[in-house]
Amino acid sequence: MTRTATSCRLLYRRYLGAALLAGLLAGCQSSAGELTAARALASAPAPAAPDSVAAPALTDSLRLTPLEPLAAVPDSLHQAVQRLYAALGPDATALRLEVLERACVGYLNLRNAGKISQPGILAVADMDLPSSEKRLWVLDLRKAQVLHRSHVAHGRGSGHLRARRFSNVMKSACTALGFYRTQDTYQGKHGLSRRLRGLDVGQNDNALRRYVVLHAADYVSQQHLQRHGQAGYSRGCPALPPDQCRAIIRTVGEGGCLYLSGPGLESKWLNPKVAAQQLAVRGWR
Repeated sequence: MTRTATSCRLLYRRYLGAALLAGLLAGCQSSAGELTAARALASAPAPAAPDSVAAPALTDSLRLTPLEPLAAVPDSLHQAVQRLYAALGPDATALRLEVLERACVGYLNLRNAGKISQPGILAVADMDLPSSEKRLWVLDLRKAQVLHRSHVAHGRGSGHLRARRFSNVMKSACTALGFYRTQDTYQGKHGLSRRLRGLDVGQNDNALRRYVVLHAADYVSQQHLQRHGQAGYSRGCPALPPDQCRAIIRTVGEGGCLYLSGPGLESKWLNPKVAAQQLAVRGWR
Protein backbone atom coordinates (compact mmCIF):
# COMPACT_ATOMS: atom_id res chain seq x y z
CA MET A 1 0.00 0.00 0.00
CA THR A 2 1.38 3.46 -0.89
CA ARG A 3 2.03 6.11 1.72
CA THR A 4 -0.74 8.23 0.11
CA ALA A 5 -3.30 5.44 0.42
CA THR A 6 -2.29 4.74 4.04
CA SER A 7 -2.68 8.43 4.97
CA CYS A 8 -6.13 8.62 3.40
CA ARG A 9 -7.29 5.49 5.18
CA LEU A 10 -6.04 6.83 8.52
CA LEU A 11 -7.90 10.11 7.98
CA TYR A 12 -11.04 8.20 7.05
CA ARG A 13 -10.87 5.97 10.15
CA ARG A 14 -10.26 8.95 12.46
CA TYR A 15 -13.29 10.70 10.98
CA LEU A 16 -15.45 7.58 11.49
CA GLY A 17 -14.22 7.22 15.07
CA ALA A 18 -15.09 10.84 15.87
CA ALA A 19 -18.55 10.46 14.34
CA LEU A 20 -19.26 7.30 16.33
CA LEU A 21 -18.00 8.83 19.59
CA ALA A 22 -20.21 11.89 19.12
CA GLY A 23 -23.22 9.65 18.53
CA LEU A 24 -22.50 7.66 21.69
CA LEU A 25 -21.81 10.53 24.06
CA ALA A 26 -23.65 13.66 22.95
CA GLY A 27 -26.71 14.68 24.96
CA CYS A 28 -30.08 13.49 23.68
CA GLN A 29 -28.56 11.93 20.57
CA SER A 30 -28.27 8.29 21.66
CA SER A 31 -30.92 6.05 20.14
CA ALA A 32 -30.92 2.49 18.83
CA GLY A 33 -31.43 3.53 15.21
CA GLU A 34 -28.64 6.10 15.24
CA LEU A 35 -26.17 3.76 16.96
CA THR A 36 -26.96 1.02 14.45
CA ALA A 37 -26.32 3.47 11.61
CA ALA A 38 -23.06 4.58 13.23
CA ARG A 39 -21.87 0.98 13.62
CA ALA A 40 -22.75 0.29 10.00
CA LEU A 41 -20.78 3.35 8.91
CA ALA A 42 -17.81 2.33 11.03
CA SER A 43 -17.74 -1.17 9.52
CA ALA A 44 -18.02 0.06 5.93
CA PRO A 45 -14.90 -0.38 3.77
CA ALA A 46 -12.74 2.67 3.29
CA PRO A 47 -12.90 4.27 -0.17
CA ALA A 48 -10.08 3.75 -2.58
CA ALA A 49 -7.29 6.23 -2.14
CA PRO A 50 -6.95 8.91 -4.83
CA ASP A 51 -3.79 9.54 -6.74
CA SER A 52 -3.03 12.56 -4.56
CA VAL A 53 -3.92 13.40 -0.97
CA ALA A 54 -7.08 15.55 -0.81
CA ALA A 55 -8.70 17.40 2.08
CA PRO A 56 -11.03 15.22 4.22
CA ALA A 57 -14.68 15.13 3.14
CA LEU A 58 -15.65 16.87 6.39
CA THR A 59 -14.33 20.13 4.95
CA ASP A 60 -17.00 20.14 2.23
CA SER A 61 -19.70 19.29 4.77
CA LEU A 62 -19.08 22.65 6.46
CA ARG A 63 -19.76 24.64 3.31
CA LEU A 64 -22.83 26.83 3.90
CA THR A 65 -25.87 26.55 1.68
CA PRO A 66 -25.93 29.53 -0.73
CA LEU A 67 -28.64 32.01 0.23
CA GLU A 68 -30.01 34.26 -2.47
CA PRO A 69 -30.77 37.86 -1.45
CA LEU A 70 -34.45 38.69 -1.06
CA ALA A 71 -36.03 39.96 -4.26
CA ALA A 72 -37.51 43.43 -4.66
CA VAL A 73 -36.12 44.88 -1.43
CA PRO A 74 -36.55 48.68 -1.58
CA ASP A 75 -33.24 50.56 -1.53
CA SER A 76 -34.20 52.38 1.68
CA LEU A 77 -34.66 49.10 3.55
CA HIS A 78 -31.61 47.42 2.06
CA GLN A 79 -29.41 50.39 2.97
CA ALA A 80 -30.83 50.49 6.51
CA VAL A 81 -29.95 46.82 7.01
CA GLN A 82 -26.45 47.41 5.63
CA ARG A 83 -25.92 50.30 8.05
CA LEU A 84 -27.19 48.15 10.91
CA TYR A 85 -24.87 45.32 9.90
CA ALA A 86 -21.85 47.61 9.81
CA ALA A 87 -22.73 49.15 13.19
CA LEU A 88 -23.11 45.76 14.90
CA GLY A 89 -19.35 45.32 14.66
CA PRO A 90 -17.08 42.26 15.04
CA ASP A 91 -19.57 40.22 17.09
CA ALA A 92 -21.82 40.00 14.02
CA THR A 93 -19.14 39.13 11.47
CA ALA A 94 -20.28 35.49 11.24
CA LEU A 95 -23.92 36.54 10.83
CA ARG A 96 -24.50 36.56 7.09
CA LEU A 97 -25.99 39.77 5.72
CA GLU A 98 -28.60 37.77 3.78
CA VAL A 99 -29.77 36.10 7.01
CA LEU A 100 -29.86 39.41 8.87
CA GLU A 101 -31.88 41.05 6.09
CA ARG A 102 -34.48 38.25 6.18
CA ALA A 103 -34.66 38.45 9.96
CA CYS A 104 -35.17 42.22 9.85
CA VAL A 105 -37.83 41.99 7.14
CA GLY A 106 -39.71 39.39 9.16
CA TYR A 107 -39.39 41.42 12.36
CA LEU A 108 -40.82 44.52 10.66
CA ASN A 109 -43.71 42.57 9.14
CA LEU A 110 -44.53 40.95 12.48
CA ARG A 111 -44.45 44.33 14.24
CA ASN A 112 -46.75 45.72 11.57
CA ALA A 113 -49.17 42.80 12.08
CA GLY A 114 -49.07 43.08 15.88
CA LYS A 115 -47.71 39.55 16.25
CA ILE A 116 -44.76 40.61 18.42
CA SER A 117 -44.60 43.31 21.07
CA GLN A 118 -40.95 43.70 22.12
CA PRO A 119 -39.73 46.83 20.29
CA GLY A 120 -36.30 46.59 18.73
CA ILE A 121 -35.32 43.17 20.10
CA LEU A 122 -34.53 40.49 17.52
CA ALA A 123 -33.01 37.05 18.13
CA VAL A 124 -31.70 35.31 15.02
CA ALA A 125 -30.03 31.91 14.65
CA ASP A 126 -28.39 30.73 11.44
CA MET A 127 -29.06 27.00 11.74
CA ASP A 128 -27.08 26.35 8.57
CA LEU A 129 -23.90 26.98 10.57
CA PRO A 130 -22.42 23.97 12.41
CA SER A 131 -23.30 23.58 16.09
CA SER A 132 -19.62 24.07 16.94
CA GLU A 133 -20.09 27.77 16.09
CA LYS A 134 -21.82 30.51 18.05
CA ARG A 135 -24.77 30.85 15.70
CA LEU A 136 -27.36 32.70 17.81
CA TRP A 137 -27.40 36.49 18.09
CA VAL A 138 -29.72 38.66 20.19
CA LEU A 139 -29.77 42.15 18.75
CA ASP A 140 -30.96 45.57 19.84
CA LEU A 141 -31.96 47.04 16.49
CA ARG A 142 -32.49 50.57 17.81
CA LYS A 143 -29.02 50.79 19.39
CA ALA A 144 -27.38 48.58 16.72
CA GLN A 145 -25.83 46.37 19.39
CA VAL A 146 -25.21 42.66 19.81
CA LEU A 147 -26.63 41.94 23.26
CA HIS A 148 -25.80 38.23 23.31
CA ARG A 149 -24.07 35.72 21.09
CA SER A 150 -24.11 32.04 21.94
CA HIS A 151 -24.12 28.47 20.78
CA VAL A 152 -27.52 26.88 20.22
CA ALA A 153 -28.44 23.22 19.73
CA HIS A 154 -30.53 21.72 16.97
CA GLY A 155 -32.78 18.69 17.16
CA ARG A 156 -31.27 15.22 16.97
CA GLY A 157 -33.54 14.46 14.01
CA SER A 158 -32.04 17.35 12.05
CA GLY A 159 -28.50 16.06 11.68
CA HIS A 160 -25.16 15.85 13.43
CA LEU A 161 -22.61 18.67 13.20
CA ARG A 162 -24.93 20.56 10.87
CA ALA A 163 -28.71 20.59 10.73
CA ARG A 164 -29.82 19.32 7.31
CA ARG A 165 -33.41 18.19 7.92
CA PHE A 166 -36.15 20.36 9.39
CA SER A 167 -39.65 19.38 10.42
CA ASN A 168 -42.79 20.66 12.13
CA VAL A 169 -44.05 17.09 12.71
CA MET A 170 -44.79 15.83 16.20
CA LYS A 171 -42.09 13.50 17.64
CA SER A 172 -39.77 14.20 14.70
CA ALA A 173 -37.07 15.51 17.08
CA CYS A 174 -36.23 18.03 14.35
CA THR A 175 -35.65 21.74 14.47
CA ALA A 176 -38.42 23.71 12.75
CA LEU A 177 -37.39 26.84 10.86
CA GLY A 178 -39.20 30.15 10.72
CA PHE A 179 -40.34 33.05 12.89
CA TYR A 180 -41.38 32.58 16.50
CA ARG A 181 -43.02 34.76 19.14
CA THR A 182 -41.45 34.31 22.56
CA GLN A 183 -44.10 33.41 25.13
CA ASP A 184 -44.23 33.15 28.93
CA THR A 185 -41.61 31.57 31.19
CA TYR A 186 -41.90 28.64 33.57
CA GLN A 187 -39.67 26.50 35.79
CA GLY A 188 -39.21 23.10 34.18
CA LYS A 189 -36.78 20.19 34.38
CA HIS A 190 -34.17 22.40 32.67
CA GLY A 191 -34.78 25.34 35.02
CA LEU A 192 -36.04 28.66 33.70
CA SER A 193 -37.55 28.10 30.24
CA ARG A 194 -39.47 30.24 27.77
CA ARG A 195 -42.22 28.89 25.53
CA LEU A 196 -42.19 29.60 21.80
CA ARG A 197 -45.13 30.09 19.44
CA GLY A 198 -44.41 29.30 15.79
CA LEU A 199 -45.78 31.95 13.43
CA ASP A 200 -45.21 30.16 10.10
CA VAL A 201 -48.18 27.94 9.33
CA GLY A 202 -47.13 24.43 8.31
CA GLN A 203 -43.47 25.07 9.14
CA ASN A 204 -43.25 25.71 12.89
CA ASP A 205 -46.81 26.22 14.18
CA ASN A 206 -46.68 22.97 16.18
CA ALA A 207 -44.05 24.48 18.49
CA LEU A 208 -46.34 24.80 21.52
CA ARG A 209 -47.72 21.28 21.06
CA ARG A 210 -44.20 19.92 20.59
CA TYR A 211 -43.00 21.74 23.75
CA VAL A 212 -40.33 23.57 21.75
CA VAL A 213 -38.89 26.08 24.23
CA LEU A 214 -35.78 28.05 25.06
CA HIS A 215 -33.99 26.23 27.88
CA ALA A 216 -30.52 25.53 29.24
CA ALA A 217 -28.77 22.24 28.46
CA ASP A 218 -25.48 20.73 29.63
CA TYR A 219 -24.87 19.51 26.07
CA VAL A 220 -24.44 23.14 24.99
CA SER A 221 -22.00 23.95 27.81
CA GLN A 222 -18.38 24.96 27.23
CA GLN A 223 -17.27 21.70 28.82
CA HIS A 224 -19.28 19.66 26.31
CA LEU A 225 -18.09 21.75 23.37
CA GLN A 226 -14.45 21.44 24.43
CA ARG A 227 -14.79 17.69 24.88
CA HIS A 228 -16.76 16.86 21.73
CA GLY A 229 -16.04 19.79 19.41
CA GLN A 230 -19.74 20.54 18.90
CA ALA A 231 -23.01 20.92 20.78
CA GLY A 232 -25.16 17.91 21.58
CA TYR A 233 -28.72 17.44 20.39
CA SER A 234 -32.14 18.43 21.67
CA ARG A 235 -35.54 17.01 20.79
CA GLY A 236 -36.22 20.06 18.65
CA CYS A 237 -35.65 22.90 21.11
CA PRO A 238 -33.12 25.66 20.44
CA ALA A 239 -31.31 24.76 23.67
CA LEU A 240 -28.81 27.25 25.10
CA PRO A 241 -25.60 27.24 27.19
CA PRO A 242 -26.40 27.10 30.94
CA ASP A 243 -24.21 30.13 31.68
CA GLN A 244 -26.06 32.35 29.15
CA CYS A 245 -29.58 30.96 29.08
CA ARG A 246 -31.20 33.04 31.83
CA ALA A 247 -29.80 36.30 30.45
CA ILE A 248 -30.97 35.49 26.93
CA ILE A 249 -34.44 34.44 28.10
CA ARG A 250 -34.81 37.69 30.03
CA THR A 251 -33.50 39.86 27.18
CA VAL A 252 -35.86 38.50 24.52
CA GLY A 253 -38.76 38.89 26.95
CA GLU A 254 -42.34 37.92 26.29
CA GLY A 255 -43.61 38.93 22.86
CA GLY A 256 -40.16 39.03 21.29
CA CYS A 257 -39.08 37.82 17.84
CA LEU A 258 -36.92 34.74 17.26
CA TYR A 259 -35.92 33.76 13.72
CA LEU A 260 -34.46 30.33 12.98
CA SER A 261 -32.91 30.53 9.52
CA GLY A 262 -32.00 27.54 7.40
CA PRO A 263 -32.02 26.05 3.89
CA GLY A 264 -35.33 26.01 2.06
CA LEU A 265 -37.21 28.31 4.41
CA GLU A 266 -40.11 30.25 2.93
CA SER A 267 -42.26 32.57 5.01
CA LYS A 268 -45.19 34.88 4.36
CA TRP A 269 -43.50 37.35 6.72
CA LEU A 270 -40.69 37.99 4.21
CA ASN A 271 -42.52 40.83 2.46
CA PRO A 272 -39.98 43.60 1.74
CA LYS A 273 -42.59 46.18 0.66
CA VAL A 274 -44.56 46.05 3.93
CA ALA A 275 -41.32 45.94 5.90
CA ALA A 276 -40.04 49.11 4.20
CA GLN A 277 -43.30 50.91 4.97
CA GLN A 278 -43.11 49.87 8.63
CA LEU A 279 -39.49 51.03 8.88
CA ALA A 280 -40.32 54.39 7.31
CA VAL A 281 -43.14 55.03 9.79
CA ARG A 282 -41.77 53.59 13.03
CA GLY A 283 -38.10 52.84 12.49
CA TRP A 284 -36.85 49.77 14.37
CA ARG A 285 -39.34 50.28 17.22
